[in-house]
Amino acid sequence: MIKSVFKAVIVLLCITVLALVGVFAWVEKQLATPIAHTDTTQTFIFTMPQGKSVRHVPTLLANEGALTQDKIEWVELALRAKLRLDPALAHIHAGEYDLSTAKDVAHVLSILHEGDVVKHSFTIVEGTRFRDLRALLASKSNLKQTIKELSDAEIMAALGKKDEHPEGWFAPDTFFYTSSDSDMDILRRALRAQEQRLAESWEGKQDGLPYQSAYELLIMASIIERETGVPKERPDIAGVFVRRLQKGMRLQTDPTVIYGMGDAYVGRITRADLRTPTPYNTYTINGLPPTPIAMPSYEAIKAAAQPAQGSALYFVAKGDGSHYFSDTLAEHQQAVRRYQLNRRADYRSSPAEASQ
Repeated sequence: MIKSVFKAVIVLLCITVLALVGVFAWVEKQLATPIAHTDTTQTFIFTMPQGKSVRHVPTLLANEGALTQDKIEWVELALRAKLRLDPALAHIHAGEYDLSTAKDVAHVLSILHEGDVVKHSFTIVEGTRFRDLRALLASKSNLKQTIKELSDAEIMAALGKKDEHPEGWFAPDTFFYTSSDSDMDILRRALRAQEQRLAESWEGKQDGLPYQSAYELLIMASIIERETGVPKERPDIAGVFVRRLQKGMRLQTDPTVIYGMGDAYVGRITRADLRTPTPYNTYTINGLPPTPIAMPSYEAIKAAAQPAQGSALYFVAKGDGSHYFSDTLAEHQQAVRRYQLNRRADYRSSPAEASQ
């Protein structure tokens, strides 16, 4: 009797094991269903929406044409069984995924479980102004748009910089983001990077510089950034401006005039523009303008903190993107006649213009 029961139990266990093996094999077969895009050469970007679970994946794949309708029911059934066997598979992240290399549904589930979402890049170019930065952010369709209806002041307040002018505060650099990030996220990261760069440069600045605060150093850095397209010249440009301030001379730098003109600037400045007072016109005001005029690079900030030693008080664009530096007004006027009044046919005030 005992032997009969034992045999029955063994038989039942064998049947159960065989059944489980069969179910497991069937589940794996269903999840091995190929996805249709593998026959194309196009990149397949799949979006896993916020609030959707792994159980929605088969339907979402079908909506993208990657899984045929007749396969959905069986794949969904297999997926429910798989989740019972492996509950951790349910942990996936919302976002965009590159499924170009995914061969089947199981591969898709693995990619979603790993959470390796697509990363996009956003670059703030050296010398960018805040209004242009806002326009660039607004052009990114894969970035959540949250600041479109906000004023500059409201944006700065949301970033913890209430009553601060936005110009200059966002670090020129490349930032990576996912589809779950917002324009405010990019600004916040750029702000933190610029604050750190400014703090480090202020801490290590030369003695005797004519700045009353780190913010004035940032203002100077923005002017340096807009004055030259030759990186190695930044410390020399900084040196000229620092010495002029120390001697009580006006900076007389064209980029500040242009910034103060706003929309009135149409590509060139005239003698009348140089004589027209604005808060930013350094031909008519003493010292620095009230705010930065652009987003200065880390190199420009460091140049403002560590200007080159020397005696030059003037510089003029040579037409190839670089500048000629002069110690005296007479030498400067001679350089102006040479490089400005008799401009070469391919005159460029900066190297960047040559590629435009």
